[in-house]
Amino acid sequence: MPLTFTLDPAITPALRDGILDLWTDVTNAGGAVGFVAPVTAEEIRPELVRHLVAMAEGRHRLLVGHDEAGEVAATAFFSFNTHRLMTHWVWLYTVMVHPRHQGRGYGRDLLAAAADAARGFDGIDAIRLSCRGGLGLENFYGSCGYKEVGRVPAAVRVAPGDDRDDITMLLPLT
Repeated sequence: MPLTFTLDPAITPALRDGILDLWTDVTNAGGAVGFVAPVTAEEIRPELVRHLVAMAEGRHRLLVGHDEAGEVAATAFFSFNTHRLMTHWVWLYTVMVHPRHQGRGYGRDLLAAAADAARGFDGIDAIRLSCRGGLGLENFYGSCGYKEVGRVPAAVRVAPGDDRDDITMLLPLT
């Protein structure tokens, strides 16, 4: 059953809690979404609040995917550039699909929905995202049309002695 995607959904307590649970579950399953397992929802909550504040201020937008049971199953946040020479592209970040749904093509569906949404944003020609090296994520994003355009070696410290590359990927929308 495909996910149902909504851009800029109303932020209800149920949605907020669903995103928090998703983020916690993805991290604890080994997902590279800004934290390292093990993590609790209370450790992630302040970062989610920062995301929600940025949305309220119009700096970020949210794409959420719900499964057939109506539960939050996927998210991607858009961040708009404020530098006047870079307003033609957006960042895509905190791209997540719940572990129970992985392997069903929902990641590809999420990225396609994100590209469709971004095409509707005024003046946006491309999406950039960064991913943590060492997990093969650049191969997945590459298979979805993104091109690697930059790599900073050892920029992400997952743990002492475990540094990973920060990889920048680009998807032209035109």
